[in-house]
Amino acid sequence: MLFDSTLTTLLPRAFLPSQRSRTTASWVLVMTALTWLVHANASAAADRPNIILVMADDMGWGQTGYYNHPILKTPNLDAMAAAGLRFDRFYAGAPVCSPTRASVLTGRTNDRTGVESHGYALRRQERTVSQALRQAGYATGHFGKWHLNGLRGPGVPVLASDDHNPGEFGFEQWLSVTNFFDRNPIMSRQGEFEEFDGDSSEIIVAEALKFIGRHAASKQPFFTVIWYGTPHSPWVAADPDKIPFAELNKNSQEHYGELVAMDRSIGTLRRGLKKLSVADNTLCWFCSDNGGLPKITPDTVGGLRGFKGSVYEGGLRVPAIIEWPQGIPSPRVTSYPACTMDIFSTLATIAGLPKSALLQPQDGVDLTPLLSRELGRREPPIGFRHIGRAALIDNNYKLVTLNIKQDAFQLFDLAKDPHEERDIYGAQPAIAKRLRSAFERWNESVAASVAGNDYPEGKVSPLEPQPRFWTTVKEYEPYFEAWKKRPEYKSRLK
Repeated sequence: MLFDSTLTTLLPRAFLPSQRSRTTASWVLVMTALTWLVHANASAAADRPNIILVMADDMGWGQTGYYNHPILKTPNLDAMAAAGLRFDRFYAGAPVCSPTRASVLTGRTNDRTGVESHGYALRRQERTVSQALRQAGYATGHFGKWHLNGLRGPGVPVLASDDHNPGEFGFEQWLSVTNFFDRNPIMSRQGEFEEFDGDSSEIIVAEALKFIGRHAASKQPFFTVIWYGTPHSPWVAADPDKIPFAELNKNSQEHYGELVAMDRSIGTLRRGLKKLSVADNTLCWFCSDNGGLPKITPDTVGGLRGFKGSVYEGGLRVPAIIEWPQGIPSPRVTSYPACTMDIFSTLATIAGLPKSALLQPQDGVDLTPLLSRELGRREPPIGFRHIGRAALIDNNYKLVTLNIKQDAFQLFDLAKDPHEERDIYGAQPAIAKRLRSAFERWNESVAASVAGNDYPEGKVSPLEPQPRFWTTVKEYEPYFEAWKKRPEYKSRLK
């Protein structure tokens, strides 16, 4: 049996086996203590809510029925929104996928964690919500897209030998792929490759419900992450799901067909929780990882400016809902500005996690007061950085720069100008100066984190990998010949 290093912080040093003497007796003592502590934590966590984080991949702010999309129907997301807290101003941590996923797990803006853009690895020196909840007695599972191990290219099953796999960050069970994935995917269950038939969204929800069912039966609270590959390109939808979009171009048909299946899987998840009698005390938080895509018709971002990759609203603002019957007894819609960095702080309060579970500084705030009542101003502002571009949202005002190194900023009043058409930087010098000063302070703080100042070592570990394509990883080479026939890989394996 391997000693689980994620649990060593739960034990007094005297209980830990020394490097020089790991006798059978000492191991019995250690494992007995660990078993007791795990059961004690599970018992203490029993009355805490179960937690599910669900994330779409490239779904735009406007792509829901409840925002009156002209063609797409999302009855299950609509029902979830009607039963919970719907956010009208919720922001992804960054305008592309990997950085936002890092912000969800850490509560910190992506650059602090080393995830500068898509395909960057999350530093192992970070502290994650999955690690914290696991130590608090939750069962933890990840299902779907990972994209925090430094690998680029279409999603492939995660290797057991990958030292940045979900298990390294607190997920005791995982069925995962490195990046986006479509119909009939090959996935990795703890490093064992499995091929599935059907829509990817429905597959991972079905697998997540098996995990949830096991722990519901044992009365152990669960933390389940479901990260879809939908509606990321390339798009492959089932023929019946494309029927409502027959008048659209091919890419748009496939794109919207994938969203139909994803919404159906949300319905499967909600019904599954009710069938397992855990729906009332399960917090389910849905959002997207970045803004919508261009060249898809109808519009994906609800008329906002910009798309995925942009720090304008269309690249950052995403649909979001929290459903939790016991915790949100009065469903409503909020205009309070919130973001993926808020997820860890909010869950930490709900689950009673110690402050030490969250690496400082944090960029998110605790949203638990918002679950029961509308709040006033948000403090502090929300900052964003992505490959030289940046933005700062201070309630109704938003500061934007397309190049941090240049002295060129724009300022928008989102209450009066939600489409960011009128730059008021020159017309509102006092507000511009205040936001500029706030941004510079925040940016300096992020720069210190990038250098590793937040870690006990005071520096970034030299063992962290640089971004690379999985086609350069030798462990994948035996699969190349077979994978050449698969549509998602053939362009990479010519």
